[in-house]
Amino acid sequence: MAPRKKLKGLVAATITPMTPDGVRFPCLCFLLLPASTMAFALESLDQSHISISVALKINLPVIRQYVDYLVNEQNVKNVFVNGTTGEGLSLSIQERKQLAEEWMCQGKDKLDHVIIHVGALNLPECQELARHSAAIGADGIAVIAPFFFKPTNKDELVAFLQKVASEAPEVPFYYYHIPPLTGVKIRVEELLDGIKTQIPTFQGVKFSDTDLLDLAQCIHKNGTGEFEFLYGVDEQLLGALALGANGAVGSTYNYLGRQTNLMLQAFAKPDFALAQQYQFLTGEFLNFVIKLGFGVAQTKAVMTSVSGIPMGPPRLPLVAASSEFIAKAKAKLDSIVWPNGD
Repeated sequence: MAPRKKLKGLVAATITPMTPDGVRFPCLCFLLLPASTMAFALESLDQSHISISVALKINLPVIRQYVDYLVNEQNVKNVFVNGTTGEGLSLSIQERKQLAEEWMCQGKDKLDHVIIHVGALNLPECQELARHSAAIGADGIAVIAPFFFKPTNKDELVAFLQKVASEAPEVPFYYYHIPPLTGVKIRVEELLDGIKTQIPTFQGVKFSDTDLLDLAQCIHKNGTGEFEFLYGVDEQLLGALALGANGAVGSTYNYLGRQTNLMLQAFAKPDFALAQQYQFLTGEFLNFVIKLGFGVAQTKAVMTSVSGIPMGPPRLPLVAASSEFIAKAKAKLDSIVWPNGD
């Protein structure tokens, strides 16, 4: 592979903007039903129309504004596309390709790294997405462990990852470790042993787990700095930095990137007291919204509120954040006084 710029600092786990839901159709559509079914349906209606929920479509034109917002307002120049925050596994293969292409196009000369998540439940789709990412010039690809038929040991997992990585032999490869969602709890420390021999493009790990002992052992083994460890639990980032993490991939960096960058600067000085203040305030907000129920749908709502960019609702089975959540989350975020005076 050609020399590359090291991936470090903040990486925004991108949200997938979607169009609004709820297209309405007249009840004449029932004429397409069998007569007996139509009669029953019409008897149950007291309106001349019904509301039918259609599959949300990705809102590609928003990506240009999104890129500019991340770079200019949040000082975040790295993105992780089609991951958990981006509802990647709720999208079709074609949609995932379209999103990857749009981020590459709009991020050209603006973003430092565009990492594309190509994980799926089956190997052929992962390989197809890996080839596509290579073809469009992605700066890296990442893969979660398949989580229906799960690998049960290191060898099975590495064999799967190798088959994906080999389809993009010039593209840096990252393992996306997120056991709370996949249920695959093979320790990364174990995974690293000999992995470069089997996957020459292996570059590092998106470590989305709270097991800081495992992370610490990985970093300890990485004495030469060959691999990159990007932490994925935003509210614990400072602890991961103290252990030696290179940076972070997370959803909050979409709308709290500027403040988190200031935390990184304070840590590097070092001004640990100031870094703690930033981490504690991020934690205060997340602790508040987690108690209300916080996930991808709520993240989309917060991002829309903070940035003004319409992210739309999530795709089923996720449901949109309530107006009550949006109001409370906005009030809480507005109430926080950051050390920089915001």
